[in-house]
Amino acid sequence: MGKRVTMQDIADKLKISKNSVSQALSGKPGVSEATRKKIEQTAKSLGYRYSGAKVNTNGGQSVGNIALIASEFAFSLKSFFGEIYLAIDKEVKKRGMNLHIHSIDDVTRANLVLPEDVENNSVSGIIVLSHISTEYINKIINLGIPTVMIDHHHPFNHADAILINNRFAAYKAVHHLIELGHQNIGFVGNVDYSPSYLERWEGYLLALKDNDIEPKEELMVTDVAENGDSINNALNQINELPTAWFCTNDGYGFLILTSLQTRGLRVPKDASVCSFDNGQLSRISTPPTTTMNVDLTLYGKRAIEQLFWRMDNPNEPFQETLIDSTIIIRDSTGPVN
Repeated sequence: MGKRVTMQDIADKLKISKNSVSQALSGKPGVSEATRKKIEQTAKSLGYRYSGAKVNTNGGQSVGNIALIASEFAFSLKSFFGEIYLAIDKEVKKRGMNLHIHSIDDVTRANLVLPEDVENNSVSGIIVLSHISTEYINKIINLGIPTVMIDHHHPFNHADAILINNRFAAYKAVHHLIELGHQNIGFVGNVDYSPSYLERWEGYLLALKDNDIEPKEELMVTDVAENGDSINNALNQINELPTAWFCTNDGYGFLILTSLQTRGLRVPKDASVCSFDNGQLSRISTPPTTTMNVDLTLYGKRAIEQLFWRMDNPNEPFQETLIDSTIIIRDSTGPVN
């Protein structure tokens, strides 16, 4: 079997950009009709496989496919990413297109193996949900197919992104604790796991700074795994536990709350807990956890709107859209004793 022909081969043959080849073969604007025909003829002569679907994004019904790509771990977080998926699926169908779902396992990610329909340019656009790896996402982006990332961005991933305003949301959460009189406020999460978590730590630090509270290194647990044993071990290393905790997601919030209660502490009388995402764990905990709400439906809707805009505007600068988050105050936070 011979070497599979790629868009780069066509671009090299014609001495044009790979992006122009992608635009022509997916029926998008940006190349002249003469160039489009030349690219299609060259693709055919080289034996390149592509869908040939023409996409109409200007009001009419479209025919084509959109790929949704995420890690196995991301898809396992059903309460968070499941709602985003439903919103994406709804928006794609409204535009008369089909949604192809691709779950990326660790081996596929490590070997940079793309889904076949994506590799063959049989999709008109791509949504990348959360982080996979910078290298893997760049391999997707380098295909030249319009791509939008959700809940992830990186300086080396040159694509549009739809994000929560993590810094400001975390700031609001910590400010709520400060308003309750708390000065010793702990932080828990793994800031190396996701840019979102790092940004939430930055929001935590900014809220302390603006209220003239000196951050205490021993109260900031920034590299802990999201499981009970790791959380318990981290708390065992702290000589004097804080009166309040800000947690980077509801999973950490649930684990902190449980660990505190196991130690005989009452929430919120002895310690307040505030988390992030407004997922199921924040609602079923005892007491229910104060958390930052994320409008997951809006997340998905904005991503598809941006993707279809990008299809029509392939040469515009990349954009990052920040979505605001509001606090939901429940019974896990209260005045400092």
